[in-house]
Amino acid sequence: MIRVPAEPAGRFSDAWRRCVGTGRVELALRRDYQDSLRLLQQDIGFRHIRGHGLLSDGMGVYRPYEWQGERRVRHSFSYVDQVIDAYLELGIRPFLELGFMPGELASGEQTVFWWRGNVTPPRSHQEWAALVRVTLTHLVDRYGLDEVRTWPIEVWNEPNLPDFWQDADESAYHRLYEVTAHTVKEVDAGLQVGGPAISPGADEWLDRFAEFAEHRDVPVDFVSKHAYSSGPAQHVPFGVHQTLAPVSDLLAQFATPRDRLKGTRLAELPVHITEFNSSYRPDNPIHDTAFHAAYLAPVLAAGADHADSFSYWTFSDMFEEAGVPTALFHGGFGLLTHRQVKKPTYHLYAFLARMGEELLTRGEDHLVTRHADGRVTVLAWAPVDPTGETPGPERHTLRLSVPIGAGEAFALRSTVDEEHGNARTAWQRMGSPRSPRRHQLDVLHEASEPGRRHERLPVEDGRVDLALTLARHEVTLVELSPVEEEAPEWWDEGRLLGREPQ
Repeated sequence: MIRVPAEPAGRFSDAWRRCVGTGRVELALRRDYQDSLRLLQQDIGFRHIRGHGLLSDGMGVYRPYEWQGERRVRHSFSYVDQVIDAYLELGIRPFLELGFMPGELASGEQTVFWWRGNVTPPRSHQEWAALVRVTLTHLVDRYGLDEVRTWPIEVWNEPNLPDFWQDADESAYHRLYEVTAHTVKEVDAGLQVGGPAISPGADEWLDRFAEFAEHRDVPVDFVSKHAYSSGPAQHVPFGVHQTLAPVSDLLAQFATPRDRLKGTRLAELPVHITEFNSSYRPDNPIHDTAFHAAYLAPVLAAGADHADSFSYWTFSDMFEEAGVPTALFHGGFGLLTHRQVKKPTYHLYAFLARMGEELLTRGEDHLVTRHADGRVTVLAWAPVDPTGETPGPERHTLRLSVPIGAGEAFALRSTVDEEHGNARTAWQRMGSPRSPRRHQLDVLHEASEPGRRHERLPVEDGRVDLALTLARHEVTLVELSPVEEEAPEWWDEGRLLGREPQ
């Protein structure tokens, strides 16, 4: 029996929902994307959203032309305005990533992804600075300085990888960062700029980034990096399989910036994990499973110990880095499939959104919070075996003594496991249709909802004895609220069918 303290240990941080990832921002122009984001905000309510391609050709910002023998540039914000308007209307702010390079400004032709984002340095840093300046000035003019100051501005994406930055040229990145950061501050000193947005396995970049920033007196308002826990890809047609490290590896990656930057000028800056997930591949079936929700539960519960935000990559399967998906469930990063079918990890986030403001306790398999009105919420998860050598325990038991001030408590339990809140299971049983018919899609939406049950529990000495048995890969939310009985004194369930009282 675990005795939950009656007094809070502090506030439960909402770092887990301060940012979420998205496919290239151009996708926000589509209906399915906006429908998915609307649902996400209704159930979870993320604060910021980050994606690639703000300055790529698909957004059409950089438009050079010639007139009377002179080369000029026209900047168009038609798509940028539509995207950001849609975000703000849905209650989410952009976390701006400056990239990739417009083709006409690029120094080379190297691209990444199916949609060909150019990853070469600018052929003119002066023109790049002008592009950054005019873009941010437009955003300030349109949305107001106070608003845009709340949008972090990240310089590029994973420059330590040659796929994302030509030759992974660190000195070229430092030059790009320096030009960009000074330009941002020229627009307004209160705008937030940071980097270096590195992928896992390149932590030495943080050390040299700090040295560079101090030596060159370059503005840095936050430090960013990414975290993934999967091994090399084992390819199959339209998919991959990968090994997974223990989930503690993700938390260790979250902690890296603060650990490595101690004693530097960047030591006390906010740390943003601007991408994290298990697999770094958008076609790994692990993303669609109940296992995945149970695997990531401890990360969401404890991530705020190490970072100011950690952004799940991504909110929707509308993504397309590796091309248009070939099936509804295809291992996409998303919390939602196309057509808004919720995955188990979606519910992990939705459960967290229903937690209270006061943190009562946290353990290796549970998190307990309390709302201001006295409701107590318990999130619990079954342990998993990321090695795959065992299926994980078939049953996992947890017993808590929970403080609640009432004679009885109403307990509502919402469950996600292999059978509940798991549309992938239903999809496989119906034959894994790549493009489900309308009635099949209806079934999948129904199957994606958590299992729910409720009961009254006795309260003794101001405490509820909460005994939970979790199935394999289960994540469960129990909401406890004091019972205030308002049934009239004459009500008798025994007379429901008109029988005389005994």
